[in-house]
Amino acid sequence: MTVREKIALFPHSPGVYRYYDAEGKVIYVGKAKDLHKRVAQYFVPPERLNTKTRILVSKIADAQFSVVDSEADALLLENNLIKQYKPKYNILLKDSKTYPWICVTGEDFPRVFITRRIEKGKGNRYFGPYSSVMHARGLIEFFDEMWALRTCNLKITSEAILRGKYRPCLKFHIGKCKAPCVGIISKEEYDSGIEEIVRILSGRGQEVIRHYKALMADAAERLAFEEAQEYKDKLHNLEKHYARSIITQAADVDADVFSMVFDSGEAFGNFLRVRSGAIVQSLNLGFKSQIEESQEAVLSTFIGEIEDKFGTLSKEVIVPFMPDVEIPGVEFKIPQRGDKLALLELSAKNAKEFHFNSIKQKEHTDPDAWRMSVMEELRKALGMSVLPRHMECFDNSNIQGTNPVASCVVFRDAEPSKKDYRRFKIKTVVGANDYASMKEVVNRRYSRMLEEAPEDLPQLIVIDGGKGQLEFAHQALAELGILDRVTVIGLAKRLEEVIRVGDPYPLFIDRNSQALKVLQRIRDEAHRFGITFHRNLRSKAAIQSALREIKGVGEKTEQRLLLHYGSVARIAAAPLEELSALVGAELAVKIHNYLNDV
Repeated sequence: MTVREKIALFPHSPGVYRYYDAEGKVIYVGKAKDLHKRVAQYFVPPERLNTKTRILVSKIADAQFSVVDSEADALLLENNLIKQYKPKYNILLKDSKTYPWICVTGEDFPRVFITRRIEKGKGNRYFGPYSSVMHARGLIEFFDEMWALRTCNLKITSEAILRGKYRPCLKFHIGKCKAPCVGIISKEEYDSGIEEIVRILSGRGQEVIRHYKALMADAAERLAFEEAQEYKDKLHNLEKHYARSIITQAADVDADVFSMVFDSGEAFGNFLRVRSGAIVQSLNLGFKSQIEESQEAVLSTFIGEIEDKFGTLSKEVIVPFMPDVEIPGVEFKIPQRGDKLALLELSAKNAKEFHFNSIKQKEHTDPDAWRMSVMEELRKALGMSVLPRHMECFDNSNIQGTNPVASCVVFRDAEPSKKDYRRFKIKTVVGANDYASMKEVVNRRYSRMLEEAPEDLPQLIVIDGGKGQLEFAHQALAELGILDRVTVIGLAKRLEEVIRVGDPYPLFIDRNSQALKVLQRIRDEAHRFGITFHRNLRSKAAIQSALREIKGVGEKTEQRLLLHYGSVARIAAAPLEELSALVGAELAVKIHNYLNDV
């Protein structure tokens, strides 16, 4: 039976499907509300599929399915199978690191500690995961300070306590443990502290605060002032701890919040768990897919991963757009205003920071991949059909029309190629005419390139300036007949907007994007290179105007004087005898009198 014949028999039920290659290896796992309809979407005429999906379909040698009761079950099964098989074409977690959890053991006198391994079936309770081990350690230190829990591995039972099997350790003597091993603290009192810790880890810390306030008031009413002071101290520690926590304005909100940033075949997600307005958990996860999955599908995968890690989702889940899955008992909401929108924006800010940090890490750990991702981002932003691996930028420099020059800097694979930089003196334009100067320089640059190396034309040309400079550069490229081979844009300084010929509206690229940063970098490099050239010409012109105007002073005499004295000011201050020894008495007098206005 062929694959097409098999999928024709798939049921119209929710479930999970699996594709296998010729070697029997699982290459893709997917979920579906209707297995028959979903799988049939892959086996359509090839022109209706994108390139990556066509590659996947060409590898499919077999297909299997598993029916489940609901979409929610399909999401969880899909997540488990992806982790089990790690299919090549699925959305996969980019990092495989394990996150820390806080474990409350199921012993008679429970311990509380950080772990990266979950062991089920022992009565232990796990809270997390925590994206920062420092956060988890801070919580453990806070619990030790508040409740002086045991940290030993002793098997403490009522029988062991009665037999006097153990002795108090050093931690008891320094006030860091209440020695349950010898019965100094009762099991009921110890368990009370554990339950308060569980409330805090579950995001119900405000309940503990209210409980202590009631106990303190009751103790004060009974005139038990020492007891009341103990509760007051604990309240102070709790409130100090929550002052360091992230508290939102939405004090009555219990919700889970998801946001995502997409970049090519990668996605960067942030999850926040909010309880009574406090963010009690936060996690960033990255995803990568070999085929073009919809954003809704990626968000569903993210939600499934969080449900697998954290357990049941909140009844209210805040999202930037609807996922392609429905979960019983969970309401997905896209807020438009108010405190919940502020929560979504906070999560989105975290996702953007995670995306930015991932890019910066890639810049250091894999610079080639980073440069390729930057060029791909720039290609998409400008709507180009090819990667801008070769970019050139032009800048004009002149002051009131004097010494007009231009510079051309070259970037290859998003890095400066200084050996290819070029400087131009304006030859055909009189005065400060930036537009005509730009046309001249662009024409000279590419007419020569067409003669010497036509295969080396850049994919992207950047003009430092506004619409005028861009129009004249565009005219030069049109006259050379290469407009269909290059993309030309202008980059205006004031708002960093990208200007395109024929488009009345400027293009604004995200200010935090690497695409805009590489455009700014090549623009600034062209400006620096041009200004340096212009400054050198001005300095040379200033020297010439001061010495060459003296009758009898030529180029060789000028060089001899400057090499000896270093500057025109020192020549003017030099004694006549010294000048005479260098250039002769008659010329020395002329130079001295001219430079000193005698």
